[in-house]
Amino acid sequence: MVETVSRQRCFEGMQGFYRHWSEATQCTMSFAVYEPPQALDGVKTPMLTYLAGLTCTPETFTIKAGAQRVAAKLGITLVMPDTSPRGCGLPGEDDAYDFGTGAGFYLDATQTPWSSHYNMATYITRDLQHVIAENFSVDTGRQGIFGHSMGGHGALTLHLRNPGLFRTVSAFAPVSAPMQVPWGEKAFSNYLGADRDVWRAYDATELVKQQPSGANILIDQGDDDQFLSRELRPEIFSKACQEAGQPAQTRMQPGYDHSYYFIQTFVEDHLNHHYRGLTG
Repeated sequence: MVETVSRQRCFEGMQGFYRHWSEATQCTMSFAVYEPPQALDGVKTPMLTYLAGLTCTPETFTIKAGAQRVAAKLGITLVMPDTSPRGCGLPGEDDAYDFGTGAGFYLDATQTPWSSHYNMATYITRDLQHVIAENFSVDTGRQGIFGHSMGGHGALTLHLRNPGLFRTVSAFAPVSAPMQVPWGEKAFSNYLGADRDVWRAYDATELVKQQPSGANILIDQGDDDQFLSRELRPEIFSKACQEAGQPAQTRMQPGYDHSYYFIQTFVEDHLNHHYRGLTG
């Protein structure tokens, strides 16, 4: 059952915020949906899921990115889930910005106590799927996924693990080689344990080597991003794509940082990328 928190008219469509119980996370999860005017008229629209980065909520992209104008024009439903379970009472879940609350890393945890709640991969690919299909006018056969930073990592990995579900993919400044950067090492060691072979299932660079998809991956990266050399390392993923024969384009954008000003600038390109792939 879905609880409506609020709904507001936006570009002749409807921006809503909602809550529901998730079996995967064993807690109440929040999410946002933008319904374009076509969906309100009963048309089954393509669906595009956006995964946000560390510390973000369903409101972050919804309020800051300016994507609704483009989605209304193209007739795309936007889905913005939360970045982690919240309020589960786990020890240490609120101690750091890059682990625990707001930092679910879009994986299914295997280590206690995290495995009881932090199952964001199953949440995105199963529980949220059911909720959207049952409550909104979407064509579940035409889905794409994109995201920013930690959410870019999630978009790449969930696409590569589920190419039949998420047919198109793009990312802003993704953590695309998490096994080789501090953010990823911290999250993976705590959520998945010490066995680095287990980590490969949630590392886009490792996944693309084993199971490239036919989708054209679009990545935008600012060259003035403060996390570029330490946490993001797009060159590692680009090299893996080249070697695996994975279609991918990484656009280095001069002067742009890691902020939503960067995302605002290129979000229209990303929605058009998905629209072309989903409507063909």
